[in-house]
Amino acid sequence: MVSENSKHPSQQWAFRLGVPGVLLFLSAVKLVCEVALLALAGQGLLHVLAGSARERNIFYQLLRVLTRPFTAAMRRVTPRRVADAQVPIAAFCVLVLVWAVVTFEKIRYCVQNQMQGCQ
Repeated sequence: MVSENSKHPSQQWAFRLGVPGVLLFLSAVKLVCEVALLALAGQGLLHVLAGSARERNIFYQLLRVLTRPFTAAMRRVTPRRVADAQVPIAAFCVLVLVWAVVTFEKIRYCVQNQMQGCQ
C-alpha cells in the first residue's frame, strides 16, 4: 500500500483533492485564463479600432475592469522600465503559458486515470 507521504510531491495535492476535485480545479483555472485571454484580446482589438476614443467606449471600460487583476499583478512583477502600455501584452503572454500548462496537465491527468469523460 502506498502512503500519502511516499508519493511524489506533485501528486500529493491530487491525492488530497480526489479525482473530481483535481478536474474541477484544473477546469476552473483554465476557464479563468480563457476569460482573461478573451478580455485582453478584445481590449487590444478595441485599442486599435477605437483609437483615442476608446476611453469613452463602455465596452473598453468593461474589458479594462475584467483584465485589471491580471494587468495589476503583471505590473507588480515587471520592472519599472517596462512601459505601462506593454504590461497587458506581457499579461497576455503569461496567461497563454498558464493556459497551455493547465491544458496539458488536465489531458495528462485524464489519460493517467483512464477517464473517458475528459476526451
